[in-house]
Amino acid sequence: MDWKKKLLSTVTAVTFGVSILFGAPVAQASLLGTAIGIGTTLAEGNAMRKQVKELIKKFNETPEGQQALYQQFREKFGVDDNIEYNEKLDRIMANLTKGVAAVDPTINDKPYKYFVAAQDDLNAACTMAHVMMVNRGTFKALPNEDEIAAIVGHEMGHGQKNHAVKGLEKQVNQRITSGLLGATIGGGIAGLITDVALNHTFAHKDKKFETEADSLSVDYLVNTSYNLGATAAVMQRFVEMSIGKERSRAEAFFKPSDHPDSARRRDACAKKLFEYSGKHVEAKDGTIKVNKKTFMKPVAAGNMSGAERSYFVLGNLARAYHDGQNKHEATVQNGSVMLGSQIIVTPAEGDEDAQVLADRLNSIK
Repeated sequence: MDWKKKLLSTVTAVTFGVSILFGAPVAQASLLGTAIGIGTTLAEGNAMRKQVKELIKKFNETPEGQQALYQQFREKFGVDDNIEYNEKLDRIMANLTKGVAAVDPTINDKPYKYFVAAQDDLNAACTMAHVMMVNRGTFKALPNEDEIAAIVGHEMGHGQKNHAVKGLEKQVNQRITSGLLGATIGGGIAGLITDVALNHTFAHKDKKFETEADSLSVDYLVNTSYNLGATAAVMQRFVEMSIGKERSRAEAFFKPSDHPDSARRRDACAKKLFEYSGKHVEAKDGTIKVNKKTFMKPVAAGNMSGAERSYFVLGNLARAYHDGQNKHEATVQNGSVMLGSQIIVTPAEGDEDAQVLADRLNSIK
């Protein structure tokens, strides 16, 4: 049986509780070679690494591998057919695919396969082969499309940089070196592959991966109509969700054991916007400053805290300055503060009047 048949015929085994993605133990031994253990030799370890790398490559870089992982995700986590959620995810993926392509054209060579998962926690995941899922709980929990797009962009950052594969290979190397891979190559690798394909853990085990994915999320949003501050805003939301709650439950998407602190990640995204604006605009503790002078401090509104809203205003200002809209006068149009053709903020009840904000922006910009 060639590897493609092995791949496609054994995914069913996992569904029925077999913790071996590549088939029965005998088939694994045949596919991958020798038994290992504490006595694994250097030559055996090197041969094992090569074989594992080839197997991962077949999953990661072939249509058959992608389809197999896609089906396993759908069977493991379930599929939600909610029309609103699916239409929103389709729209986000179409917009972000263009945004990613402007930064990384290789996305055109390997389009994503994605779906809305029938899971109620706020979560998303991208494994090998550009297979992605976004939980229905994400659509229920987040107030606007921009923040969902920021999370999806983060996951696409993992996908574009092959973080799942790099994380898996790192784990394999560690286990081979320590002799803890398992009784057979297949048995040990099976556990690791299953974690990647079904529990989507390895993509998030390295904090450097998370920092890179956050930064890429902002880069991808730049080339869309989404708000550039959405990544920082959703981080702020996670900071607030953790208050008085168990972080491992409140931050299902950003698990504290696997991710850098949400506040630090938020601040890193805000700093990126500061740089993008030419070092003109910043936000901290809910206060937005332009050229080091206070512009406004938004109030809580629309299911968002004032601090969360501040990052959306920051994103609008950063885009305005980057695009040269600050050369124009700030005006009020239809109740919104505009800087040139860029909307900056639509004041909510409790915010300062739009004209007051426009006048202040003109005085400090």
